[in-house]
Amino acid sequence: MANQPSNTQKAHAGSESDDFHDPDLLALQSRFFKHLRSKGRSTNTLKNYKTDLQCFNTYLAKEKSRLSIADMDIPQVKQYGAYLQNKYNSDNSRRRRVQALRLFFDFLVQEKVVGSNPVRQLPTSPKFLDRPRPTTLVDLKTLWQYLLEEGSSRHSMTKLLAHRNQVMVLLIFSGALKVSDLAQLKRSQIHLPKNEDEDPRVMLVPPKRDPYSVPLCQAFVPVYEDYLKLLDQQLQAQGLEFDQLLFNANPYRILSGGLSSRGIEVIFEDWRNRLMVEVTAKSLRQSAIFHWLQNKIEDGLIKEWMGVAPSYSLKLYKEHIDHHVFDDAFLLEFYYHYKKHNYERA
Repeated sequence: MANQPSNTQKAHAGSESDDFHDPDLLALQSRFFKHLRSKGRSTNTLKNYKTDLQCFNTYLAKEKSRLSIADMDIPQVKQYGAYLQNKYNSDNSRRRRVQALRLFFDFLVQEKVVGSNPVRQLPTSPKFLDRPRPTTLVDLKTLWQYLLEEGSSRHSMTKLLAHRNQVMVLLIFSGALKVSDLAQLKRSQIHLPKNEDEDPRVMLVPPKRDPYSVPLCQAFVPVYEDYLKLLDQQLQAQGLEFDQLLFNANPYRILSGGLSSRGIEVIFEDWRNRLMVEVTAKSLRQSAIFHWLQNKIEDGLIKEWMGVAPSYSLKLYKEHIDHHVFDDAFLLEFYYHYKKHNYERA
């Protein structure tokens, strides 16, 4: 009995990756994860990247490879591609692991660890998209009403946080912004119309393409203007100053400018638990895309506003368009109703 392995030892014995002991590569991957975290990647995203890169580590362990990362070349990368083809039946699984390794080598090029990225020679499997699952109009109305009620609070920070969240919801629902777009969005990227027949717009500045702007709904203008008044009051009261449009805070004070992707996810999680609604940043963004299609916006413009390649297919959205109907008239209607109620109460 004394020679039998413990449960912990059994668990380790069943893990392929435990045979892998390349401290140099593991240290580089650790730096890569820190780099992603500094860019505001969420905990779930980091977890997925670690899992996907662990597959590469496991491959090296099984091959008992002592290959230096700087010596990785196209033949070795293609061998890894063949390994993925045999290991995974799912095209999406293979695609994710190739993409993770590609991003890791992009980082190594940036850090001048390697001179080029051989993984870019490895074709990815096609991505098979699940059907869109947008936030329903009923759930969106429930969320909007809740935020307006919170915005009527007499507690200054509760009121400010509600107005911040109103702005955030409108940027996603009417502009289809991603959480990565929102995280460090600046005031200067918001452009309010000079004429009533123009739309407000948000300017997005992606790192690998030219800047472009996305129109927002008319409700955004009064919501945004009221938010800025409250925000500037709090910034002055707390002696703070920052360029970011959104901010991180506790119930009592503003902590910093900007709102991380993880912070946004936590806010949505709280809404789901509190209101019993099916809403995520992704599902709300999908609602925006359905809304654009229903308003007969050209496919090319929708793809530009989404920030995707022209080859991106809207087929799944079009196939389900009759099941998801959206409008934005209620946004202003509800907003002015609560604003009038607050005025009369005061």
